[in-house]
Formats: sequence, structure tokens, C-alpha cells
Amino acid sequence: MADWFYIGNYGQLGPLTKEQLDELIEGGVVVRDTYVWKSGMPQWVPAESVHELASAFRSIDPLMAPPPPPSPGMPVMPQPMMQSAPGYAVPPYQQGAYAMNPYGHAHLAQLKSDKSRITAGILNIIIPGSGRIYLGFSATGVLQLVLSICTGGVLWLWPLVDGIMMLTGAVKLDGYGRVLD
Repeated sequence: MADWFYIGNYGQLGPLTKEQLDELIEGGVVVRDTYVWKSGMPQWVPAESVHELASAFRSIDPLMAPPPPPSPGMPVMPQPMMQSAPGYAVPPYQQGAYAMNPYGHAHLAQLKSDKSRITAGILNIIIPGSGRIYLGFSATGVLQLVLSICTGGVLWLWPLVDGIMMLTGAVKLDGYGRVLD
């Protein structure tokens, strides 16, 4: 039984059996361009080029549709790939070469939100949680509202401070990772 290895987000992983590798392919962990290796192979190769793994890729459907293409006005950032190991390319967002928003999406770091931080701040001060809901943080907004009502207004301090933070610019992104104006 061959011991398989693959290069994932956290480096080289393995050894794995062929059945374990098939499960990772089925689960979408190992994709067609993931580099794999087993004893007897001269170097790391993309999983789709290994004859033994071809049947596993044929048996799965794409897990999700591709994202929509960038809008015409959005600047396209160059995507240089840095080599870290033979045959393994490191994506730009892991190289530190590009700005990333807290959600890990380098391509969304430049997008402007259609929401206003001033409107969100005022809403959050007047009706607890409504500013957060307006920005797309529905769970936080509902929690602020419920806690303010259930405590008879005692925990209204949280949405008040949150609203002031929105007004001062401390909240920089909406719930979709877009930059607030």
C-alpha cells in the first residue's frame, strides 16, 4: 500500500492511504491543482495528472459555482506566484504582497461599500443593533437589540459605544468585507 502525501494550506501532510486521499478529494480538500507525491514518484505533481487519482476526480461534481467576474471598474491586481517548494506555488495573499481584509479576501480589500458608517452609527445609537443589521452584521445587531430589551435598557451601553465607534471610523468594513466610506 503506497503512502501518499499532499501539500495543503499548512504544508506537507501525510502519509495517507489511497482511500484517505480519495475521501479528501471527495470532500474538496484535495483539488485538481493540489500537489501530491508518493514513493516512487520523481517529484511533486498536480493531483489531476496522477492516473491513479483520475477516477476520484471524475466521480465528484464541482462543490460550488465559481465567483462572478470582477466588475468593469474594479482594478485587476497582478497575481505573481512565488515558488516555495519544487512545483508548489504560494498564492499572493499568503506572500504578504497585497492588502487583505480581515476575512482573508485580497480581491475584496479594494471594494467600496454602498453603506454609510455615519448612517450606521446614528441608527445603532437610536435603535440598538439596527446599525449593525444595516451594515450586514445581522447576528450582532439582533443580539444587541435583544439584550437591550431584555435587560430593560441596561445593556444599551454596548450598542451606544458601538455606534460611537462607527461614527469615529473605528468600524472600517461592512458585513461583506467592503470598505466603509
